[in-house]
Amino acid sequence: MSGAGAVALPDVPVVDTVKRFFVGRALRSDRLESTLLPRRIALPVFASDALSSNAYATQEILVVLALGGFSLYAFGPWVAGAVIVMFFVVIASYRQNVRAYPGGGGDYEVVSANLGPRWGILVASALLVDYTLTVAVSISSAVANLGSVFPLINDHAPWWAAGFVALITVVNLRGIRESGLVFAIPTYAFILAIVSMVVTAIVRMAGGAQLQAESANWEIVPVDAFAGFALVFLVARAFSSGTTALTGIEAIANGVPAFRKPKSKNAATTLLLLGLISMSMFAAITWLAVKTGVKVTNEDADLIGLPAGQDQKTVIVQVAQAVFGSLDLAVIVISLATALILALAANTAYNGFPVLGSILARDGYLPRQLHTRGDRLSYSNGIVALAIFAVILVVVFQADVSSLIQLYIVGVFVSFTLSQVGMLRHWSRELRAVADPTERRQMKRSRVVNGVGFVMTGAVLITVLATKFLQGAWIVAVAIPVIFVFMQAIHRHYERVREELIVGDTESVTLPSRVHGIVLVSKLHKPTLRALAYARATRHDTLEAITVNVDREDTQALQRDWERREIPVTLRILDSPYREITRPILDYVKGLRKDSPRDLVTVYVPEYVVGHWWEQLLHNQSALRLKTRLLFTPGIMVVSVPWQLASSDRAADREDV
Repeated sequence: MSGAGAVALPDVPVVDTVKRFFVGRALRSDRLESTLLPRRIALPVFASDALSSNAYATQEILVVLALGGFSLYAFGPWVAGAVIVMFFVVIASYRQNVRAYPGGGGDYEVVSANLGPRWGILVASALLVDYTLTVAVSISSAVANLGSVFPLINDHAPWWAAGFVALITVVNLRGIRESGLVFAIPTYAFILAIVSMVVTAIVRMAGGAQLQAESANWEIVPVDAFAGFALVFLVARAFSSGTTALTGIEAIANGVPAFRKPKSKNAATTLLLLGLISMSMFAAITWLAVKTGVKVTNEDADLIGLPAGQDQKTVIVQVAQAVFGSLDLAVIVISLATALILALAANTAYNGFPVLGSILARDGYLPRQLHTRGDRLSYSNGIVALAIFAVILVVVFQADVSSLIQLYIVGVFVSFTLSQVGMLRHWSRELRAVADPTERRQMKRSRVVNGVGFVMTGAVLITVLATKFLQGAWIVAVAIPVIFVFMQAIHRHYERVREELIVGDTESVTLPSRVHGIVLVSKLHKPTLRALAYARATRHDTLEAITVNVDREDTQALQRDWERREIPVTLRILDSPYREITRPILDYVKGLRKDSPRDLVTVYVPEYVVGHWWEQLLHNQSALRLKTRLLFTPGIMVVSVPWQLASSDRAADREDV
């Protein structure tokens, strides 16, 4: 047993150097205030998802309408108008949320406080799913946009997507402020690129130019003829797809603690800026898509005129080509800016998911590790968890936006709707406690805003479920309850542990009648002698050394050496006919406990400490298995007595340097 369970220290310099290269130097806890964000940085950090959705929201509307043929494109501007109205209603609602609940829990905090913890966990489950899908959809869409300009990328789309996820994960592990500075430039570059495209289009059209997309003269093969209720259903489905433009709004409400003071005011202002910028871009892109005659379908075969072997280009790339004509560089710039903002849109989830995960971990609904800040004061465990889930999605769905988009927005509209219900109850409760007429009028206006928000988001949720359920939304509809049950199970576990560990007012520590000391011995060497010396110094009521007779000659040699050195501790030899080590020791220790239940047994385990992970593989793990088994035995204390080998000393010296 002596030395059988070697403890391996990592090769510190290599690991630490690599970690510092990618993540940066660790920050002190008192530097947290310096990581808070001003509005100009908070906008790209928290709003990149909503801003980036302009790259595909128009396309999703047109793809659905194309099922009924090009004639149904006439509904496109009306559907886009409804999306814009919905966007501003939700923005107005969330401005109420951040003012009333600046703690950073967002929808989870609002719903838990007003509807109860179970509803709060349901909302949290929906948000966790939505954040993961935000990463998967944004990254996949970025790869698709790059593939429109560089077709080679389409051949390995899932791996490009996984690589983007890894890159963004590393940037976020460096800290929220650092990631904000990195992501601010591409976000503002995307805004500038779209504004330049729109201004160029207006100038050219004012000069009499006829802007035409490459697909303008192609024909769409309708999947079916839509009329009556079927037409209404199709338009509703197009609207539900267009509401992908609303994803990311909730991230600002969840991320209020990351804003500089006054936090609530800055968050509310950022929400308003997000609404004005995002919807202006969405309206402009939709207008240009209609003006240039862009055609896009879900299946390449439904678009007559598409050259054989060529994939459809995204709407935004087709519009850019129509606007800039022969200026290929401008089209590439638009494509790269779009791809960057889509890739970095995942950053919204990278800020929302870890913060929400930390709050849920604090409340006991997720593993405690998610509540801990990493070296750079970010919630690094949550960041890594999000990356893993997102990579799984993009690989399973082959980074196909059309497939992933069907799973999208269900979760976010569940949280939107329940959040509005929570705020309605919040204002009703506040009104009962406030008598001042001015405050009451303001609260009533806020309640009306949230009431309208509830009606509209609830209607969209029903529409999304009805129109997308069979297309893949059922997966999310199943995943949310599964995560809900999972988090409830974690909470019950933590509650059971808390109840078991709590100390009552009348409880006291009961001293054992006697303490028996046992030193495990396999060979008589320095680690064994140290363990014996330490055990003797503790002055147990009884002390003995035990060894297991696996090899008779080795055991006899040990016994002779023991007697020759006149070690003042009795050596007990346990027989093991089947050459087991763990079982005889466990049986002996349990026997002591059975004979004297009020006694305590302390088992000393001598161990090597090695300096490299590969050295750990060269040592037997019997002591580790034995310690694991002993830990499950009541009344047994296990004490590891380390003996540092030379390699561990060198590793420690390098760590100090």
